[in-house]
Amino acid sequence: MTTRSHPRPGRGAVGRRGFLRIGGGAAALAALPPVLTACSGSDGDSGKLRVVGVADQQKPMEDMVARYRTSHPDASFATSFAPTDQVQTVVRTQLAGGNAPDVHVLYPGSGSAMSMVELARAGLLADLSGQSWTEEVPKNFHPAYRHEGKTYLYSAGSSVIGAIHNKKVFADAGVEPPRTWNELITVCTKLKAKGVIPIALGAQTPWVTQLITYALVPNAVYAKNPGFDAEMASGKAHFRGSGWAEAMGRYKELQRRGFFNDNPNGTTYEQQTSMVAGGRAAMAVQVSAVLANFRQAARNPDDLGMFPFPGGDDAGKLWIPAGIVVGVGISARSRKSAGAKAFVEFLGKQENVDRWAQSVAAIPFKRDSSTRIDPVLGSFLPLIDDNRAVPFMDQSWPNAEVQPAHFAAVQELLADKTDVEGALARMDEAYGKAL
Repeated sequence: MTTRSHPRPGRGAVGRRGFLRIGGGAAALAALPPVLTACSGSDGDSGKLRVVGVADQQKPMEDMVARYRTSHPDASFATSFAPTDQVQTVVRTQLAGGNAPDVHVLYPGSGSAMSMVELARAGLLADLSGQSWTEEVPKNFHPAYRHEGKTYLYSAGSSVIGAIHNKKVFADAGVEPPRTWNELITVCTKLKAKGVIPIALGAQTPWVTQLITYALVPNAVYAKNPGFDAEMASGKAHFRGSGWAEAMGRYKELQRRGFFNDNPNGTTYEQQTSMVAGGRAAMAVQVSAVLANFRQAARNPDDLGMFPFPGGDDAGKLWIPAGIVVGVGISARSRKSAGAKAFVEFLGKQENVDRWAQSVAAIPFKRDSSTRIDPVLGSFLPLIDDNRAVPFMDQSWPNAEVQPAHFAAVQELLADKTDVEGALARMDEAYGKAL
């Protein structure tokens, strides 16, 4: 969800048929495992393929490496994983310095310093276009995978943003998943009265700050104006004066009503996860790709469910965010390019696309009769079927400046250091650097 400088047409809704086919510096370096900070050359003599990813990729990636080695027993890997912010800082520096890992984390589109478009424009990524799986990426998702007609990103598919909730906590409070904004306020009020934190928010971890905004913006912006992205790109629209103000206002309202944990800016993603999994909090607005982490933290994984976060006032017209999940790319300067490409080609096989997607609660970018989708996504499918899903907002932003501006704006809003107008002005300034 970090992610992009291609011409941006109006944002199109994602239909179910297409959706189911697809879907720093020194301080950071010092904090990371040695294999993450090592030079490519240091592993060159041993013949190991260096793979570096974010922590959320560890389970599917290690599974894929193990499966690959059953058919390629001579293949040798050095894998390492770390939190998103650390990995982005280190790998981006290594890519520029020519000592990057062979296969590394890569974000779709163009909205971050480690996004596909940003790195492809800098000539830092290997072209994957010759691989057979690239022909099966649906056209409406080409901007996430491709730049100037060439494919640089491998991603297993798409995830959604919604509310991961503790079903036992909901049941004990006598409430059910809300379907409208007013129902959400009522449910949160009842949960708070029971002594439960209604919504856990780990805003100390920067990427978490964006999720509630993203959950609210589809209804506040794109349901009313599907062409908003094109208007932004042409300078006819801005964050200020748009539905973004309504979304940010509702974000702040949740805090003002006391529905978040104390000091969200001092709470991490890991603490957020623990609060919901352990029953101290009822829910957290999150991307489905991290559902596995919540399940792992829970005593009983079946206690956790997920539902569309209701940002609108009409349950029959609710819109949701959906986007390509974080994937991998290959360094253009890899000394083991052939081996790296063979591994990514392996990832593109249907059974491996399915396995990866299922491990992160995503919808595969391609599917066949054997494909199985995590049941937790069932409540999202009717909305996708009705063409009421839009890509994550940052996946169409024109530069890597807007997303961190959004992170900081939300943190300042939560700390009462700015208001909605000031927060959106900060984002407009960052967006304007590309116009």
